[in-house]
Amino acid sequence: MATSPKPSMETHPDIIDMRQRHEMAERATTTPQGQAIETLALLTGLYLAASPWITGFNGLSTLAVSNLITGIAYALLMSGGFGRAYERTHSMAWAACALGVWAIVSPWVVAGNVSTTKTIVNNIITGALALLLALAASAAARAAETTHARRDMSAPYASGRG
Repeated sequence: MATSPKPSMETHPDIIDMRQRHEMAERATTTPQGQAIETLALLTGLYLAASPWITGFNGLSTLAVSNLITGIAYALLMSGGFGRAYERTHSMAWAACALGVWAIVSPWVVAGNVSTTKTIVNNIITGALALLLALAASAAARAAETTHARRDMSAPYASGRG
């Protein structure tokens, strides 16, 4: 009884698709725009986390803790802390948008009397910058996904299989 040779895992369609998505993500993150967004987002998140001590409102403990947690989460989400592939970064960028909005509204929402001029100005400017960077990352991710989808749709025709 003859057995047929088993195909290699390297030729499995899911592995090929995963490899193509990874290569596309690497091309997107190595662009100057992608690197600039990641760098500015990391710096924004780190500043947001440290801003209570930099700006001098660390005595307002509820807002200081909120900014610390929000800043660390933002930096991890946007700087590739959980993965650099843009198809995953697209959803992370939307979560980072929510963190930017939270940074803007948090002086009025967290418990205690923390809405001072310093806290409001700091959080509005930092939150708005975080929101804009997250939107830029989301747009870059969407553009990379669209380019990948267009290439996939035209591939059968280009190879003569369609």
